[in-house]
Amino acid sequence: MSVLLNILWIILGGFFVFCGYFLGGIVLCLSIIGIPWGLQCFKLSILALFPFGSEVSVRFPDSTPTSGINIILNIIWLIFGGLWVVLNHLVWGVVLCVSIIGIPFGIQHFKLMKLGFTPFGRHITDY
Repeated sequence: MSVLLNILWIILGGFFVFCGYFLGGIVLCLSIIGIPWGLQCFKLSILALFPFGSEVSVRFPDSTPTSGINIILNIIWLIFGGLWVVLNHLVWGVVLCVSIIGIPFGIQHFKLMKLGFTPFGRHITDY
């Protein structure tokens, strides 16, 4: 079922979300300073391409997104663009959840919003 939903997701706009994150990751990786944030964009692009059947979880039990260097990197992420990522996925999630058919896709936008809020210290797992 998740394969069919992922195909529908890609056809109905998920490919453009993937391209946006992937190109943003490439641009950020052009400078040495932007590499950590570019890698997070690649992480978002992978989840944006195949959101069904994937889950966002904490990387290590003792390494939460709010510990050590992760909190500093997440704050910089939010200040310089992460807030717009979160708001974008929030709006699309709400818009899609208005119709019954769009609810599964809206939930995936909320999943992307969760990763877009604190990408450092999280990773994508399959379930």
